[in-house]
Parts: sequence; C-alpha cells; structure tokens
Amino acid sequence: MRKFFPIVLVSLTGLIFLIRLLYLQVIDRSYEALSRNNAVSIKYDYPQRGYIFDRDGNLLVANQPSYDVMAIPREIKEFDTIELASLLNITKEKLIERLDKARIYSPRLRSVIIPQLTQDEFALLKEKMRKYKGFYIQKRSLRDYKVNHSASVLGYISEVTQSEVKESSYYKLGDLTGRSGVEKQYESLLRGVKGVNYVQKDRFNREIGPYKNGIYDTLSVKGKDITLTLDQELQAYGEKLMQNKHGGIVAIEPKSGELLSVVTAPFYDPDLLVGRKRSGNYTKLYYDSINKPLLNRGLQAMYPPGSPFKALTGLVALEEGVTDINTKESCSHGFRYGRNAKMGCHAHASPLALTPALANSCNAYFAKTYKRIIEKYPTAHKGMDVWYNHLSSFGLGNYLGNDLPVGQPGRIPDGDYYDKWYPNTRWAATYTLSNAIGQGEILATPIQMANFTAAIANRGYYYTPHILKAIDGEPIKDEKFTQKKKTSISKEHFEPIVEGMHQVYTSGTAKYLQIPNIEICGKTGTAENFTRIDGKRTQLTDHSLFVAFAPKDDPKIAIAVIVENGYWGSRYAGRIASLMIEKYLKGKITRKDMEQWILSHSLEEEYLKPYSGEEFKINQ
Repeated sequence: MRKFFPIVLVSLTGLIFLIRLLYLQVIDRSYEALSRNNAVSIKYDYPQRGYIFDRDGNLLVANQPSYDVMAIPREIKEFDTIELASLLNITKEKLIERLDKARIYSPRLRSVIIPQLTQDEFALLKEKMRKYKGFYIQKRSLRDYKVNHSASVLGYISEVTQSEVKESSYYKLGDLTGRSGVEKQYESLLRGVKGVNYVQKDRFNREIGPYKNGIYDTLSVKGKDITLTLDQELQAYGEKLMQNKHGGIVAIEPKSGELLSVVTAPFYDPDLLVGRKRSGNYTKLYYDSINKPLLNRGLQAMYPPGSPFKALTGLVALEEGVTDINTKESCSHGFRYGRNAKMGCHAHASPLALTPALANSCNAYFAKTYKRIIEKYPTAHKGMDVWYNHLSSFGLGNYLGNDLPVGQPGRIPDGDYYDKWYPNTRWAATYTLSNAIGQGEILATPIQMANFTAAIANRGYYYTPHILKAIDGEPIKDEKFTQKKKTSISKEHFEPIVEGMHQVYTSGTAKYLQIPNIEICGKTGTAENFTRIDGKRTQLTDHSLFVAFAPKDDPKIAIAVIVENGYWGSRYAGRIASLMIEKYLKGKITRKDMEQWILSHSLEEEYLKPYSGEEFKINQ
C-alpha cells in the first residue's frame, strides 16, 4: 500500500491543478477580463440627455455639443506642458495638478482633464492633438437652455464627485449629473444609458479596431423627454413682475395639483451654470449674501402666513362647532386679553359675522374664535392638538411630498411644542393667540400657502403639488400625484369662507385689485418681519402676502405671493397675484395701470437697509 501512496498523491495533485485550470479558463471569466486589460480599452458613448418641455409643448431645455479632453496617464509620453496648457487656456500648474489627480484615480483608465470645451475651443485643439500621446477628445452634450427664466425649477448639471462615483456604478469621474431642480429630481430619466465600445490594441498599444468585431459593444440610449406642468409664459411673467424684489410665487391648478408657476426672486439666467463658466458663476451666486439667488424662496423660505391664515381659523371653528355663519363679534380697534394685552386691528364696521370679518380682515373676530377652539377641550394641550390635526390635513407643517428636491416643512405647533416652550407654566389659549391671525409660532412656505388655497378652492381636497406631467409623452400615473387628499373640514363649511374671500375683492381689502370679467377670491396679508442686526432682534418692514384663486365657482388657478419687505398685502403681493391670474386665464393684461405700477417700483433699497442703517417702514 505504501508504494502506491506517492503515485496516488501525485495523481491527486495533478487532478486538482487540472480542475483549477479548467475553472479559470472555462468557468470563471473574470481572469479573461484582467488578462485583456492591457490589450483592450473601453470607450463610452455618452447619450443625449432628455429634452424638457413645458405643459404646452414649448421646448425649455435641449442639448448642445461639448468636448472633454481625456487622458490615460500611463500612455502619456513626454510633451510640452506649457504649449498644451496654453491651448487648454489653463496654467501649467493646473494641468499638472489634474494629471496627478488622474494618475491617482487610475493610471490605466481615462480621466477628464479639461471638461466641456466649446466647438470653437475644440476646433483650435483638434489639429494638434496628434502631438500629445495619451490624450483624447471625448464628445458629449451640455444643456442648451431655450429660456432665460426658471433656473431654480429647471436646475443645472455638473460633474459627479468622487463619493458619487463610489455610490453608483453608473458614473465615472468626469460624468455629469443633475445637481438641482428638475435635472436632479429626474436624473435617472433624463440621463439615458451610456454605450460601451471595446477597442483592441496591438503590442505597441495602438488601436487596431473593435474587440471581437464589436460583439460586446452596446449602443447609447437617449434620455427620456419629460413634460413639466409649468406654464412657461406665466413663469416668465412672474419673474418679470418680481424684478428688483425678493420673495416667491407659487401657482397651482387646483383640480390636478399641477404646478403652473414656481418663481423665486431674485433669480438668474440658467445659462450662467452651463459649461466651463459654471464654476465661477456659481461661486458668485453662492456668496451673494444679500440677494441669495440660489435660495428657492417658493419652496424653501418660511414666512408667517399672516391674515390669509384667518380663512383656516374660520374653517376649523366651523368644523369644531364653536361658531356659525351668524355669530357676530365686536371689535374696538382690536381685542383686549390678559393684563394690558391687546391685539390691534384697523378701523371697520362692528360687530361682524364670519364672512364680512374675513372680507375686512378683523383680528378681533378671529382671535376670539381661535380662543374658543382651544378652550373647547379640557386642557389647552388637547385643544392645541385638535387644532394642529385640522391644519395638518391641509398639508401644513410637513414637506407636502411634492416632486422637487428642496423644501421646508414650515411649522404648525402642537400641544407638545408649547409644553416645551412653557415648561414651568400652565399655559392657556391666550398665550398662543397670535396663531389665530397667522403670526406667533406659525411658519409656512409659499407652496404650502398655495396648496391650502387650492384646497379651499376645491371645497375640501387637494392633490399633492407636482412638476412632472408626462414622460416621453405619456401622462404620469403615480397615485401619489393623482389621488385626492381630503381635509378634515366638512364640505358645507367652505362656502362662507369662499364668499368671504370673494368679498375681499368686491368690498374688502383688495377691492382696488379687481380684474374685469373674472370672479376672484383672495385674502390680503401683512406679516411682521424680524432679523438680527448686531446681535439685536430688529423689526424690519413688513412682508406683503396674498393668496387667491379664480374663477370662484370653477377654479383653474390658485396662487400665493410673498414679497419680502413689501409693506402690506394689497400693495405688492395683491397686485402681482391679480396680474398673474389675469395673465393665465386671459393670456393678456387689461389692468395696465396695475402692471405699470409693479414694473416701475423696486424694493432694492429696503433690502440694503440692514447694512446701511436706514430706518424701516413699520405698520405704514
């Protein structure tokens, strides 16, 4: 037996080697990929990015040709760095830095050295590229904006970061990705699919043709075209009206939740963030601390909603049964409560029932009504929670779930909030009375205000606001955006509120803003505005707010307008809202007087006052 042992051992060892060799050559193909790594190079064919259209089929964003200078570090031969740097319009030091970065990333893979050359720059470089071994030109497309508005909605594209490359197998260094707005939100639809070409090389590292006759090559697939809910004419008009002003406009189609307009001001031309000029322009926009043009005020800025909130206070009061349409409240230039505490109010008829109280924006009426809502329950904590739940059903105090990548939740306080605010005090309704008129601790974004206005216009329901209408011509079917969301308020309670908002235009605080032949329901608002200057809380000029919908009985547009430091509701925001409604419903403007006033007035001096030390206009 012993004499056969060496033979068995040798045979067994040989068999193991044979099995391993068979596995490596036939079953496991990974070593084949490694073995041909030196003989085969990979080139990517970048697809055209999908086009972006507005709701009427107008082209907003297309593509334009662009060229990247690529390099494979280990293939680079000695060259004149000064000459190439000059051709690329960068310094010699910057060129060396980028080559070092590419070498660290991978000496064998292509890296972008200079991205996004224009056609003219490419023409100058093309003839001399043969002198620079290891350098290549890669064609791709950049965005071509067909409009000079909507930058904050459309967004922009830029190079992926190293962390993004690690997170996604799709991206390579130098690839472009959506960085904000629709470009970011719908990146996976817009980017398409890269094609891959395997190129055979000889022993001198020269390309000799497709690897295995191209059987492994794949074609690029163009990105999907998307249609937005945006009305580009309304959007452009909104930006025109907001010139030299800060604030936001959001307009919604109530019966669908489609966003007709999302304006933020100040704004910028989207073309500023295209190509090689993007980085420098972005830096300027980012460090503009006065205008903050990169802040999407329509989605991100949170404001006290002011008097438009009174419509919600009235609805909650009706649902809770603490008032009815005939209940009247007196107002002596305001409402006195507690020790020497008073909520002021402007002059108007007294006493008033709910509908005229809303039309005349009576603070006393809604303060008393709010107090009864909270005091209906055994504790203020319980009453506040009930009030909070009603308001939450209108989409307040949360992110709404809209399909744009930025936003803020706003703030609707509940019982826990005030327990923390007053940890050692048995607080009561009078502690929170400013909530009744949209001040106090309440904050809302313009899109939230437009959304609750749409819910009122629909008499009790809304659709989640959204910007995407169709993909490659096919309407979206996502239930998130097509399913009704009902508020906690019964349908019958909306009519007196709608009528009160209608009377705002016919006889109330917006009677001078009427548009011929359009029945508009609206609500003016003036919100106190504070900031810190030299560490001291300082009151600035009030914000101007306005919400509206039209037509009254067949609403096609709901809108919220906020103009920072705009004095009072009907001065700036009311005028802008009325003009936007007329533009959308009629396609033209008849109130030329109102339009001329808005276009000729600027608030730029107001925005400089925290820095200049000038006096602010308060309650004027």
